[in-house]
Amino acid sequence: MNVRRRLIPMIAAAGALAALSACSTDSAAAGGTGKFDVVASFYPMAFLAEQIGGDHVSVTSLTQPGQEPHDLEISAKQTAQLQESDAVLYLKNLQPSVDEAVAQAGVKTTIDAATLTSLEKHGNEVGGHAAEHDDEHGEEAGGKDPHIWLDPVKYSEVAKGVGAAFEKADPDHAADYKANTAALVKKLDALNTRFEDGLKNTDSKVFITTHAAFGYLAERYGLTEEAINGLDPESEPSANRVKDLEKMAKADGVTTVFYETLVSDKTAKTIASDAGLKTDVLDPIEGITEKSRGKDYFAVQEANLKALQAALGAK
Repeated sequence: MNVRRRLIPMIAAAGALAALSACSTDSAAAGGTGKFDVVASFYPMAFLAEQIGGDHVSVTSLTQPGQEPHDLEISAKQTAQLQESDAVLYLKNLQPSVDEAVAQAGVKTTIDAATLTSLEKHGNEVGGHAAEHDDEHGEEAGGKDPHIWLDPVKYSEVAKGVGAAFEKADPDHAADYKANTAALVKKLDALNTRFEDGLKNTDSKVFITTHAAFGYLAERYGLTEEAINGLDPESEPSANRVKDLEKMAKADGVTTVFYETLVSDKTAKTIASDAGLKTDVLDPIEGITEKSRGKDYFAVQEANLKALQAALGAK
């Protein structure tokens, strides 16, 4: 990796991803809808399926609003949905119960987003509790970071692969899938350009988060993510840890501690107060709820860009 990426061993909110999922379709059982029935593992996958499939698909998300994707346990009803679906779109090693259910379901078209782009190792310097957390949740299995959707370029690569899979599985609507994929890729390319331009000239290149979800985004745009790792989001950091953070913040011109929309901001505000920093939201977009700063992936990414620009002193 070209970009320096240090991890501060502080107790914070990595163990409590507030990832909720919303899907424009309801949770009716997949299968028998008269459309191309797709089961998606969580919001970023469901969003791709809906954008690419358009009117030809019926999308069911396994991760419902209020559920934390990493900890999802598949119900008997959801297992039946999988077995009845025409296709399943998921991200292997993010949700262990989904991986197991997909392996047993025997769905004809199985699309693993992790195979459609290159995954990288982020944060495998992390030890102790944080590493235990990663093993427990299947996150960064084998040292690979699963948060590819937060990088518009990698998300675009996944979109192209999903589009090709839909074309092959449902050839009657291949032309529409191809056109929808091209339109989505164009929007993602434009988003990438806005991030590139918006983060090119900044006072600082370092940002602090309570969860190490932004490694790909940081590397794409020449930034450094300082992730505060730990299992208990309610724990308060020790005085020594706050001192370490204060030193880093002063050295790197850090102004802001980011937390997630639906995770308690207690730890972030404690650290920020002691270190004389501000707090703001940086959303890992693992779900959309009424508290999200936008109604879909693109809107929330635009909000993330604005938050980063403000924190980093964009010119």
